[in-house]
Amino acid sequence: MKVILDPYASFATEDYDELQFLEQHAAWAGLSWTGTPTVTRHSCVTESGRLSYLRWGSSDPEVALVHGTGQNAHTWDTFVLALGRPCVALDLPGHGRSDWRTDGDYFPAATTPAVAQALAHRAAGPQVLVGMSLGGLTALSVATARPEFVRALVLVDITPGRPEIPAGDRTGAPMPLSLLSGPERYPSWDAMLEATHATMPHRERSTLVPGLRHNARPFEDGGWGWRYDRLRPGYDPRPALEALWENLEALRIPVLLVRGGRSPLVTDDKVDRLLRTAHDGRALTIDEAGHSVQTDRPVELAAVVEDLLHELAP
Repeated sequence: MKVILDPYASFATEDYDELQFLEQHAAWAGLSWTGTPTVTRHSCVTESGRLSYLRWGSSDPEVALVHGTGQNAHTWDTFVLALGRPCVALDLPGHGRSDWRTDGDYFPAATTPAVAQALAHRAAGPQVLVGMSLGGLTALSVATARPEFVRALVLVDITPGRPEIPAGDRTGAPMPLSLLSGPERYPSWDAMLEATHATMPHRERSTLVPGLRHNARPFEDGGWGWRYDRLRPGYDPRPALEALWENLEALRIPVLLVRGGRSPLVTDDKVDRLLRTAHDGRALTIDEAGHSVQTDRPVELAAVVEDLLHELAP
């Protein structure tokens, strides 16, 4: 399959320090700050093109992180600061600094080979694989395809099947739906920030700047656009996503579902089905978290993953 580079990479790839917000994240989360940790940007060549990732720490990663639709590796920044363990955070194909696919297909069946190749490139051994939303479904697919890389799977506010957001409740999107389906470019940075804040008026404007900056890129004419490609599948993905229940049943590792208490996406019946289907299924809810648990309650999510790592330790 032919792939294309992010067509705007030359405008925005290295135009800012992507680690400049870490101290702010630590302060907002109430974490102690002893200086910028070791974080390096890497990439590897996969069948979907170049896949970019962040490596946290200098030791072999213990945790691999996969973000949701319209996000990128930096959605895990505060979580990793709280966890304090070596991690690798991927930019899925079509997101962050990874290449875009010409077919616009970013569902698990299409991207699993690339993610598995990236894990093989980066990982010295099996890890805890944590995936949120689309990243969770992709992680589930990867765990089935390449079980030798995964000691345990953490699904952040997602279960197999295509998530359905109840009418009138839009808090469940990885980012507000009006942004995901809205303009692809804005006349200025301020206009983009204003549009983002309008969808999240409960948030202080300053707290939106880091995530928006990581997910935005400038154009030569002064305009700004998103740093991700849009889903353009040429088929109905629902059957393939529903089939992931079979993947879940086949796994023989711990599978932990972490549900956002304010998110409507994972219903009680889906939790029950996961617990019945998984060989070693568990579930818990983090109160006051929406769909993006890793940004709403990163410290609490880090504690959950830390407990799992302790359980898996020899």
